[in-house]
Amino acid sequence: MTASTTIPRATVERELRLIIDIMSEMVGPYRREAKAVWFRVCEHYGRLAAARGLAAGEVVEEMQYIRELLTRILSPVLAAMRARPGMAIMLRLNRVLDKGIAVAVVGYTDALVATLFSQNGVPAADADFDLQDIDRQIDAMEDELASVTRRAEA
Repeated sequence: MTASTTIPRATVERELRLIIDIMSEMVGPYRREAKAVWFRVCEHYGRLAAARGLAAGEVVEEMQYIRELLTRILSPVLAAMRARPGMAIMLRLNRVLDKGIAVAVVGYTDALVATLFSQNGVPAADADFDLQDIDRQIDAMEDELASVTRRAEA
């Protein structure tokens, strides 16, 4: 594959679903167990964004959009709760997302640096990436999250 080949929309959507799924674990009682998976998913998202040809600011904007969507979707639920628990959940979600954004930017930057080093400092016109490898990585992260949730249910 070349950089001119786009990452399929289904792959990006799959990774975004994984981000949402793990965020729900990050505000629950098993957030410590899910933390390593969260950071791995966010770093991978940043690397995927680099492969998609996004700018660093666009990575941040996409993840900020997740914040906006979560706020809109969760506001009726949180408004129905008592103020203190609802506010605690919202603050925790924002803190988790802020850390995730930072890790995604690091993943993005690492991917760019790796590309530059592999080309002796000259950006390549057709940097290779393997869609099957990306899918395998997402599979592994989904399995890791499923492992955390299975342990939580046991």
